[in-house]
Amino acid sequence: MKPWWLLILFSPAVFAELPQPLPAFLDQHCVECHDVDVKKGGLDLGALKFDLANADVFQSWQKIFERVREGEMPPKKKPQPAKADAESFLASLKPALLKADAADIAANGRTRSRRLTRTEYENTMHDLLGIDMPLKVLLPEDRASYGFETVAAGQQLSQHLLARYLDVADLALTDAFQRALKGDETYQKHYTPEMLTKNRGGNYRGPDLRDGRSITWPMTLQFFGRTPTFMPESGWYRITLHGVQAINPGSDGAVWGTLRSGECESNAPMLYMIGLVEATSTQRDMVFEAWIQEKHRLELKPNDATYKHPPSGAKGGNVSFVGRDLAKEGFAGIAHAGIDIERIYPNADRAALRKNLFGEADVQTADAAAVEKLVTRFARRAFRRPVTEEQTAAYRDIARKALADGEPPAEALRSAYRAILCSPRFLTFIEAPGLLDDHAIASRLSYALWVSMPDYKLIQLANEKKLHDPQVLAQQVERLLAHPKSERFVTSFTDQWLKLKEIDFTTPDTRQFPTFDAVVQESMLQETRAYFAELIKQDLSITNLVESDFAFLNGRLARHYRTEATVKTGDGLQKVALTAKDIRGGLVTQGAILKVTADGTSTSPVVRGVFINERILGNHIPPPPPGVPAIEPDIRGATSIRDQLDKHRNNESCASCHQTIDPPGFALENYDPVGVWRTGYGRNNRGAKVDPAGVTPEGQTFTDIHSWQDIYTQHADLLARGFATHFLTYSTGAPLRFSNEEAREKVISTTAQGGYGMRSLIRNAVLSEIFLSK
Repeated sequence: MKPWWLLILFSPAVFAELPQPLPAFLDQHCVECHDVDVKKGGLDLGALKFDLANADVFQSWQKIFERVREGEMPPKKKPQPAKADAESFLASLKPALLKADAADIAANGRTRSRRLTRTEYENTMHDLLGIDMPLKVLLPEDRASYGFETVAAGQQLSQHLLARYLDVADLALTDAFQRALKGDETYQKHYTPEMLTKNRGGNYRGPDLRDGRSITWPMTLQFFGRTPTFMPESGWYRITLHGVQAINPGSDGAVWGTLRSGECESNAPMLYMIGLVEATSTQRDMVFEAWIQEKHRLELKPNDATYKHPPSGAKGGNVSFVGRDLAKEGFAGIAHAGIDIERIYPNADRAALRKNLFGEADVQTADAAAVEKLVTRFARRAFRRPVTEEQTAAYRDIARKALADGEPPAEALRSAYRAILCSPRFLTFIEAPGLLDDHAIASRLSYALWVSMPDYKLIQLANEKKLHDPQVLAQQVERLLAHPKSERFVTSFTDQWLKLKEIDFTTPDTRQFPTFDAVVQESMLQETRAYFAELIKQDLSITNLVESDFAFLNGRLARHYRTEATVKTGDGLQKVALTAKDIRGGLVTQGAILKVTADGTSTSPVVRGVFINERILGNHIPPPPPGVPAIEPDIRGATSIRDQLDKHRNNESCASCHQTIDPPGFALENYDPVGVWRTGYGRNNRGAKVDPAGVTPEGQTFTDIHSWQDIYTQHADLLARGFATHFLTYSTGAPLRFSNEEAREKVISTTAQGGYGMRSLIRNAVLSEIFLSK
């Protein structure tokens, strides 16, 4: 303990305001490293007041509480406080923290005002109007905070963004009113194999015409497989490939390819994935639906990097099949008997769209009173709650003035609707501090599970004030999760929670990973999303995040993973059983996760360890101290990353965090940057041997990924706590606060009674006071 005179010099005024026994505990165990001279971690206890109404001060004391509670402070190398002293310290500090946090939430709400993300905005416009044009690409990307784009703390609402909302609203309304008043554009065209070989000019890179069929081969020439299928205008199209058949299928009985759209010209190289083509020896029609831009065309070809690549047969950028029979030469190919292209409107037909805009009214003959009623009706739907005369007055005035100026009723409505779509009541969530009202609950639930506005049923229940009934709310959770719109939640949540939206951020080095291709990457995304959806649908245990006896694979992905799981040819992505010896199982071993946590050339236990800790285990990892250099992996594989990390961990400021970070990273080191199992680093596993062993922060040893998984399947409560925290952060728009811990623990304990099922966990999170309060 410091001498009494040093304690006085330290800061008697600050210590005097602390409740007992905090001063003695801090003096004995903390001041040595956190005074004005040493100030480790930037913390100077001598200058830290106990004004818990100050957000920054509160956060500092909360961190102190958590570090002591978790046993991270004092560091293991320092003398440890007696258990009774630590418990007394925590028991004295906790009530003050709870009181201050609860007071702030009561006054301001846990969630600050938040707006729709661009994905939520697009879905809402689609459901509100009935249109289907992509809109989010026209808005700036949302910045993630606490891991999610929905968190208010990371959002901005600038003048520039408001201007973009005006522009996008104009585009959306133009499309909606044009379709409602003039009808839907139609387009149907059949392309025979002969038509697909016609070249508009320039180099020929189209299909091979043989025996009345169109055949494409695995040529590496850019845009090979492009066709003269130019779309007349931007829109959704249904594409039917007739009589698709594999030429020289591989060991999995199929030839894998991609159907993509784009200009297919060097000045516009971007291609957009429409879908995977699994051609088998049996002819079959394959149907795809996709948004395709005006003047873009289809590109269809085998896209499996493991296939032999035939020469182009011509000089320059041309392809020629004259005098060649690539089928007899053993090359894999995809044949078909023609393509049908049809314009579709998947979100709403003209009748449904007219009803969204005009209800049952005849807009051509509507008078001023009818127009004002339609404006009020639209505002009520757009604002997702009942509206008052005062709230709609400005919008009705816009319509009334347009009519007085001689505008037809439809134009008057369009002007009023435009203003409504730029209102804060549409763009943001209207929530008052405290318990949410029924309409706020309806919106929060719908945006959580559908990423869009509430439907008629939810609004009706809100009008009847029934959503505060736990039984009714639980029924609505089940209904929303069973609806096809819940696919939006699966995509949106996994894109952010698991960083799947970053799958394209790195391109694997083709020299190191020559068998990785577009089919594999798309299959990886489908695998993870289908797996997460299955956990919800079947209410499977949260332990499936780390280990499972099943996986979702198609033939190409199974071959990439080198798994022995039985996959049926032609069935696409499918649920398959895994054996106890299989190196696949759980979310953490899936290719999409392994790819987004690598840089395309090498892996880092630190990067993967941080990801698994924060996204799966629920541990917060603070940023590294300033001035600590990053690990530069040896891409040749001559040196083990573990050897390099050992030197890094010798830094005292790094060691405490790395004992938490590194273990899951080490356990996953047998998986390379594209998710393939390896035993050594470098090409063909010829470098330093992989050592996947380690020790968990709790002191349990593991030798490989299997034993690591075995450890954490015994910690379902930890996994459930981490997932519940992420889901509640995502769905409420704010991270959990100190005073939310008790409510979160109630969610965990309630879910434990049913075996920690994923859907049960979501349902109980929705029923919690955290979800139901601002």
